[in-house]
Order: sequence, then C-alpha cells, then structure tokens
Amino acid sequence: MENEQNPAVDSEDNAHKQRRIRSFVLRQGHLSSGQARALEEFGPQFCIDYSPNALDLEQAFGRNAPRVLEIGFGMGTATAEIAAQRPETDFLGVEVHTPGVGSLLKLIGEQSLSNLRIVQHDAVEVLENMLPVDSLAGAHIFFPDPWHKSRHNKRRLIKPEFVAQLVSRIQSGGYLHLATDWEDYAMQMLAVLSAEPTLENTATSPTGFAERPEYRPLTKFENRGIKLGHGVWDLVFKKK
Repeated sequence: MENEQNPAVDSEDNAHKQRRIRSFVLRQGHLSSGQARALEEFGPQFCIDYSPNALDLEQAFGRNAPRVLEIGFGMGTATAEIAAQRPETDFLGVEVHTPGVGSLLKLIGEQSLSNLRIVQHDAVEVLENMLPVDSLAGAHIFFPDPWHKSRHNKRRLIKPEFVAQLVSRIQSGGYLHLATDWEDYAMQMLAVLSAEPTLENTATSPTGFAERPEYRPLTKFENRGIKLGHGVWDLVFKKK
C-alpha cells in the first residue's frame, strides 16, 4: 500500500533529526512582565508560526517591499533600530529564545514599528522550508554564538552548506552582512564567504573586512569591548 510506513525508514529519519547539530542552545531565560505582556499583546500581529510550507512574504507584511532576514536577533535592540532607520524595507527576524522575542515585540510596540515580523524557530529550518528562492534583498547575522572551544567549532552557523542555502534565498544584487567579535570566527567567516562562487566581497580593505555600515548600530556590549581594545569584524558580501 502506498500509505504504508516503513518503521526502519522512520527510525532512521528520526535518528538523523536527533543527530543534526544545533547552532544554538535553548535556554529558559527570565521572561520579564513587560516581555510577557508584549508577547500577549503584539505576538498575534507580528509573530508568524513556523510552517514547513513556503511563506507568502507579501501577505505576511501586507505590502510589496524589499525584505531582509535577520538570524539570531538576541534582545532585538539593534533590529528595532535598523527597522526604524529603514522604513522602506521589511525585516523578518528569526530567534529561538522567548525573552528575546518578547523584548523585540516590546520595542515594536513602543516605537510603533510596522515593518518587522518574527518567527520563533530554528533558522536552518525556516530557511529550508519557509523562504522561497530569490525572495530576500539581504540577510543579517550579527554576533552569532562563536562556540569558541575548538571541540565545539562544528556547531558554528557559518559553514559552506548553510551559506550556500542562505545565498540561494537572496536576489541577485542583494547582500549578506555578518559581524563577530571573535577573530578566529571572523577569519572562518571570511574564508567561507570568499569560497562561495555566487558572492563577491564589497570590502576595499586588503584584510577583506568591511567598515561597519552606518545602519548597524553599536550595541552596549560592543561599545564596552571596543573601549577595552577588543576587535569587531564586519563582512559585507554582494550576490552576483
């Protein structure tokens, strides 16, 4: 029978899913009363449920505009600031941690932002299933978990197969902007992006790293690090 399932295949598929290395760790975190209220008040309007089917971005945002994906927006401060600076662009933020989602929703409410939507789910699966090919004008990944212990480097998000899939969702002429404060991760990022044949580096510096674009605000953490002499590396690549 066509609908008959093979237990061995199912078991193998489940084992593969369990083995897939996550680039994040789910932490409970503390949900403040303000974040909880924002989730209840603004979640229904600005949060999009994960689905294994392609997302209609025009319907989700209620207009036809350039769309930028942000993966791992943390507490959403920079995301909200960028969205406020660029009202002509729609931003789709993907984050797994509930306090961060609540924090960004709170900022959306406080600033009356209409060009932001949120998916609370694993970014790899969102990318694979929800975002159509050539649907994005750009993508931001700012300060992803560096997994700084060498035995954990395999968990880093920026790897060739992930970048290839991400770039396939970006339109020709669109961009990919990464930032990190870990030098060895910066070098890995530069190597991975430079090896992707559909990308070209926009940096003019011989180092291959770009000046921080004006639209990316400095975070408190980043400012503190700069004062202590820590480096921050931006990479801005354009899709051919």
